[in-house]
Amino acid sequence: MMRSLEHFCLEVPADTRVLLFDIDDTITTAGLLTADAYAAVARAKAAGLIVIPITGRPAGWCDHIARMWPVDGVIGENGAFYFRCDRLERKYVRRFMASAGERLDNRQRLNAAAARVLAEVPGSAMASDNPYREADVAIDYCEDIPRLPAADVIKIRTIMEDEGLTARASGSHVNGWIGDFNKLTTAKLMLHEVFGIDLDAEKSRVVFVGDAPNDEPMFEFFPFSVGVANVRDFQDQLRSPPAYITESRYGAGFGEVVDAMLAARVRRS
Repeated sequence: MMRSLEHFCLEVPADTRVLLFDIDDTITTAGLLTADAYAAVARAKAAGLIVIPITGRPAGWCDHIARMWPVDGVIGENGAFYFRCDRLERKYVRRFMASAGERLDNRQRLNAAAARVLAEVPGSAMASDNPYREADVAIDYCEDIPRLPAADVIKIRTIMEDEGLTARASGSHVNGWIGDFNKLTTAKLMLHEVFGIDLDAEKSRVVFVGDAPNDEPMFEFFPFSVGVANVRDFQDQLRSPPAYITESRYGAGFGEVVDAMLAARVRRS
């Protein structure tokens, strides 16, 4: 059962080190990054937290995020890579889970799976951000097209899996990829390689915020996982829901989480 942020505020450790969060429909609202949600990200970073968005969005978007946002790096394409801009060392890191050759070889299979989806699921479309992707393929079911029924979203995922892909739904796309990585595995790798954090040992000092089925590995792993209120839209698809839930949907809900984390720090200092 998902519990309220009142419980979260009382239970989250004051020495929490890391804030991880999804982007689409977690900090965005109706497809827009609001000033309030962006300010919440900046507040978390200014408070000394390690701040890392973890998204299904493409490498092209993530390059901008790593360079321009007040964050410590970004994990993209559901764990296909992490990017990090080290401003002190003036060094930019692009760490992929598969080599450039492997990614090139995989592209034919990804495109074939996408073609089958388009042929068998009328109304589906290639996501408009596919040209900026390095390691996966995304099928749009509601972002730039009329929303498809839930049964069609499940069918898209089933076709991708039948083609040998790992497939997960976000709030707007179904993403498919080749490999055993996901948001959690790459978060573990990044935090170990960059910050020396053993996530298995320190997961109780990490907060994750998300909203959709592609966040499920994170919801299951972290004791302090939070869903913004619109996670209820996917309740029937989640075997492992988040531990806590916000009052507000989308970016306003994310702001509630950041405020609760920082309030817990103040009360226990």
